[in-house]
Amino acid sequence: MRISAKVDYAVRASIELAAAYDSGYAKADAIAVAQQIPAPFLVSILNQLRLSGVVISRRGADGGYRLSVPPTSLSIADVIRAVDGPLANIAGVQPEDVEYPGNASALRDTWVALRVAIRTVLEAVTLADVVSGELPGEATELLGMDDAWLTRPRPLPIVTTAD
Repeated sequence: MRISAKVDYAVRASIELAAAYDSGYAKADAIAVAQQIPAPFLVSILNQLRLSGVVISRRGADGGYRLSVPPTSLSIADVIRAVDGPLANIAGVQPEDVEYPGNASALRDTWVALRVAIRTVLEAVTLADVVSGELPGEATELLGMDDAWLTRPRPLPIVTTAD
């Protein structure tokens, strides 16, 4: 799964807002500094999160941005969907709506299964979980797998042919 800079920044900004939730509104500049996010890009992302209903904003000296609901109610998946759309799609089409011919016909089922796996983690982990540093079982179980921290746990075998 490829996570764009925009998604990464949106999730990190939302985590900062989750950490500041009980304190009120957070300034975009403070979020940008805390997470090392370019300020102009962050303002654009915060506005997109505002338009999607994830955050609210207020003008003035006491203004800034704030999550629209408690951080225990917002999953990482909610933030991703707000800035990037569905968690899994194939060229803009939902996996269940794609059909492949012949030998690739089971590929659709693979994409649907991948979406389920992604949802299993991203919908289970809330912003509050990340702030607390205590991820739910769905995520911690996967982190405990032997190959969890390996980039390519199973390299492809090199096949040679004799002429």
